[in-house]
Amino acid sequence: MSGAVAPIPARLDRWLDRIEAVVPAPSAWAFALRIWLAMMLALYAAFWLQLESASSAAVCVAILAQPKRGQALSKALYRFLGTLVGAALAILLVAAFGQDRVLLLVSFALWLSLCVFVANFLQDTRAYGAMLSGYTVAIIAVANIDTPQNVFDSAISRVAAITVGIVAITFINDALASPTTWRSLRASLSDVRDRTTAFAHACLTRGDPGPEAALAQISAIAPLRADAGAIAGELDDGPQRAAGARSAIAALYAVAARARTFATAIRWMGTPTPAVEEARAICADLTGGEGRPGAEALAEAHARLCSLLVAAVAQDEPDVDEVVALQRALDLARALDFARDGLGSLSEGYRPLRDVSLPTHRDFAVALRAAARIALTFGLTCLLFVFAGWPATSFALVQVAATGALSALNPDPKKFANGVLIGMSLASAFAGIVLFLVLAGGQGFPLLAIAMAPVIFLACFLSLRPATFGVGFILLVFFPVLVAPANPQVYDLQVFLQNALLVILSAGILWLTVRLVLPVSPERARRYAFEAAQWDLRDALVGEGGDATTRTSLNSDRLFQYAQVNTGPEPVRRRRLELAFAIAHLEASAARAHAQLRALWPDPALRPVTVRARLLLDEGPAAEIPDAARDLLRAARGRGTEAVLAAARATSDLVAAARIIERHRRFLRRLGLPGL
Repeated sequence: MSGAVAPIPARLDRWLDRIEAVVPAPSAWAFALRIWLAMMLALYAAFWLQLESASSAAVCVAILAQPKRGQALSKALYRFLGTLVGAALAILLVAAFGQDRVLLLVSFALWLSLCVFVANFLQDTRAYGAMLSGYTVAIIAVANIDTPQNVFDSAISRVAAITVGIVAITFINDALASPTTWRSLRASLSDVRDRTTAFAHACLTRGDPGPEAALAQISAIAPLRADAGAIAGELDDGPQRAAGARSAIAALYAVAARARTFATAIRWMGTPTPAVEEARAICADLTGGEGRPGAEALAEAHARLCSLLVAAVAQDEPDVDEVVALQRALDLARALDFARDGLGSLSEGYRPLRDVSLPTHRDFAVALRAAARIALTFGLTCLLFVFAGWPATSFALVQVAATGALSALNPDPKKFANGVLIGMSLASAFAGIVLFLVLAGGQGFPLLAIAMAPVIFLACFLSLRPATFGVGFILLVFFPVLVAPANPQVYDLQVFLQNALLVILSAGILWLTVRLVLPVSPERARRYAFEAAQWDLRDALVGEGGDATTRTSLNSDRLFQYAQVNTGPEPVRRRRLELAFAIAHLEASAARAHAQLRALWPDPALRPVTVRARLLLDEGPAAEIPDAARDLLRAARGRGTEAVLAAARATSDLVAAARIIERHRRFLRRLGLPGL
């Protein structure tokens, strides 16, 4: 009997798990409620102000729908600025080409492609603002191509509606205590720090786990950058908290990199010296346990590692491998201290020890193809509708411009196009049901608000799931576009069917465009990434690599993006990833080495050896770099502790660069690098 009863709880647990997977969490319900209230508040205010296009206020709320307050505020700011720029340019274009439709459409296509190109080199909400300033011209100028005299009024109405939407969602988020970005980022960043220090501890105790494990750490760190840029406007001390978050993220990149290079340096030595063993024990203590050493423990570790490093340089014949290992241990301790300080700044709001930027990698060729794609798509769509003689084509052109611009910034345009096609179809179906079955000719704002609520809630739930985000976002944005709330509400079945067909047709055009017009295949994306890395490596080898911390963050983001297009058999993918990490490591080592050598150059006693080391990095032969590093260490003895530590830092990077060149000489020769 017990055997027959036992499976019932197991089946019950499975059913409960399935229910929990389908039924949205309470936080999702709270988010959907905030967005619905904000959309209704924006609509009501727009009706009360008698704005020309009240639905634009609700659409603005839908576009700004973010689960966290800082994300919504940041996006709202750049949406407002982008709208102002787009409205001003729309007025200028119509004033210049209002009597010539061809020139107006051509000039708009060029402007839109320029905005998409620029947006590809910006980050997060700034990229959205640049892209929005492009298709806002379509909403104002192209939509009024037959009535240019209405453009100015349309621009004013558009800006007013956007302002109403921003005020509405800001008020609702504050009134209903929307979750703050900095609190969630603090929890996520703390968790990622624990994971990264555990990774570092594994490197110290078991050796380098390889590029795939390192990529997993980078993939955990990289997504946090977006939230770090969104918390500046949440609090009075938001800029300090944002700076602390950026510093901590950059430090975690460095922790993962320094732990691997420390493990590699120990492997180069073969048999570690007592000083290196002590340094490894110190770093293992710092990264062991919870991986959260305090300021005092880090200061003591830093002081001890500095003394070990100075003693190693002071030997009659310094062992460069020992110096490299000790320097990497010191770098790891310093990165752990920056991570501690950054998290403390994020939590408490004080000014961090440093304020660094977190640049993202962008390929010029990809940005250029995205700009050309949107221009060709808009031009071909114009020709299609002109020759087809389709009525109300300006409405469809606006949708093509908007969805095409949005897809240009999406990491996976094909997946986004699938979401647009499904979302447009759902928006059309739900809008028709609400208008002609639920409302059925009725008037009154309460009835409209209740009728729209189920679709808005569904769209919010879908947008919170990564797998269905595109569908949910498009449904949330285009459902009010097709319902077109007005006072009084208009029920014209012919116009609705025409608009629904046009938006679905525009989604189909986008679906075909991203597959047929200048697509970027994984092979092509990998080639672009390698070419960009090659040029950056050339710059670093000649001393133009820039700030080392910035380069580490940029290379980490490049590796994160590269992994997404690194397709093919597993051995091939592993080899490509190994080479990508080698290029990033060589670039960072060369940039840091040149920076330290430049700092040592003013000392007359060190000038000859620094000049020689820089020439070897630039022109080769790379085999002589370790000898130059030894000469630098000998020359630095007796020049003071700061000079010794600077020489040790330069030596560690010089030797690391030489070892990477030695190991990957054949591949680097294919890149055409000098001195190999």
